[in-house]
Amino acid sequence: MKTLTHFNEKGRARMVDVSEKASTARTAVAQGTIRMNAETLSLIRKGRIKKGDVLAIADCAAVMAAKKTPDLIPMCHPIQISGIDVDFGFGKTVKNSSSITVTVTARCVGPTGIEMEALTAVSAALLTVYDMCKSIDRGMTIEKIRLVEKSGGKSGLWKRQG
Repeated sequence: MKTLTHFNEKGRARMVDVSEKASTARTAVAQGTIRMNAETLSLIRKGRIKKGDVLAIADCAAVMAAKKTPDLIPMCHPIQISGIDVDFGFGKTVKNSSSITVTVTARCVGPTGIEMEALTAVSAALLTVYDMCKSIDRGMTIEKIRLVEKSGGKSGLWKRQG
């Protein structure tokens, strides 16, 4: 079992010193889903939500959130993000329920990973969808925000199983 490195010798939280770590190309893929009424998804896809183009705004929210991650997560290092891709997938879950799955791929070159930026981006995109559609579907459910894959650094490639 690995030990936690975000504590100093007095047991206080600290930002890990990454100055001695090698800079490598790093990628993280995160994903999450929002379930909604089928009618809500239909309106989103047709561009008929009164607040505007839901997916375009959610895409912007994802990018903006990734760039602000160190402002939200106290021990997260500010990093130079090389690129962010946001993808939206559509599906049916159960009777009269549909979903949007947001997948974010984030890349950087540096001494520490980009997982938190990818996860934050997914969260912000999903919250944006909720915010833009809540007046017609308050029962939407955000779920399964998770890291799917990461590569780079000393630990190399990791992929979620299943």
